[in-house]
Amino acid sequence: MKVLVTGGAGFIGSNFIHHLLAARPDWRVVNFDKLTYAGNLANLTSVVSNPNYSFARGDICDAGEVASAMRGCNAVVHFAAESHVDRSIYEPAPAIQTNVIGTSILLQVARELRVPRLLHISTDEVYGDLPPGVTSDEQFPIRPSSPYAASKAAADHLVQSYVRTYGFPAVIARPSNNYGPYQFPEKFLPLIITNALAGKELPIYGDGGQQRNWLHVADNCRGLLAVLDRGRTGAIYNLGGPDVEDNLSMARRVLRLLNKPEDLIRHVADRPGHDRRYSVNCSRIGSELDWRPLIRLDDGLRQTAEWYTSNAAWVDSVRDGHYRSYYSKYYDNRDVSLQSIAEAKQT
Repeated sequence: MKVLVTGGAGFIGSNFIHHLLAARPDWRVVNFDKLTYAGNLANLTSVVSNPNYSFARGDICDAGEVASAMRGCNAVVHFAAESHVDRSIYEPAPAIQTNVIGTSILLQVARELRVPRLLHISTDEVYGDLPPGVTSDEQFPIRPSSPYAASKAAADHLVQSYVRTYGFPAVIARPSNNYGPYQFPEKFLPLIITNALAGKELPIYGDGGQQRNWLHVADNCRGLLAVLDRGRTGAIYNLGGPDVEDNLSMARRVLRLLNKPEDLIRHVADRPGHDRRYSVNCSRIGSELDWRPLIRLDDGLRQTAEWYTSNAAWVDSVRDGHYRSYYSKYYDNRDVSLQSIAEAKQT
């Protein structure tokens, strides 16, 4: 069995490769990644010497590069995406190019090469903002709010169109908010953890009451492998964590874990169009594939905080000049950046 993993140098992709090589030691894994700012081969240092692992640098928007990497593969697991909501708000084009055009190219190449299986990794953000007490199952209406979520919803529709029109053997997974090791610190939890470790302020959007369904990446990887192995062609599977928690509470949990004061919390202007609440119903994957999350939030947060504490060199390497420029634009000068969006709305 030979599997192509797109975006395998990213957060969830690299964790999935670690899990796949351990769970299926006789499978061969090809990591296909463009190595943008969030792609980091240091995430995979421990598997570089594994004879069943190989790396191919390439762009999913380049059909020739995709075909070269995919040829001879029995399955494709598609993580590659521009995945940060804030970046998509300020600059939508990269998300649309990679997440929509890139997915369409990947699908067409896979169809032409007659790949027997493709797992597309989506997100619970395609369901949009949920009112209190409501959970989204796989038949829930698609109402994406951000350019990122809209691009992932469009990619989902493309995958479903290939299943319906061409009989292409694809399946879709929609995980909730992941956390764990190797996550780039622009995302909420690693940003909060790394800032707290450095004694820096923790920027919290608005009142911090935005609720998310938190899923440890190890639980997610187990679920994704189950979907790859046994998911029904054309089906969609939600993967959600055991806990729904708001951002402010998560920040306070982290501060307690790291023995840092709560006065590090700083409320900043909210994200435009910020979804207030996500919560997914995972009964389908539970009943069909016997999956459920095993890692409690308390345990997962402690493990994650310990990982970032113990891997200061990794943190320093990713918080380079590119990251500092991003942080300065979106946090230190947040009011100016948001004003440019407000002005664009008015014109």
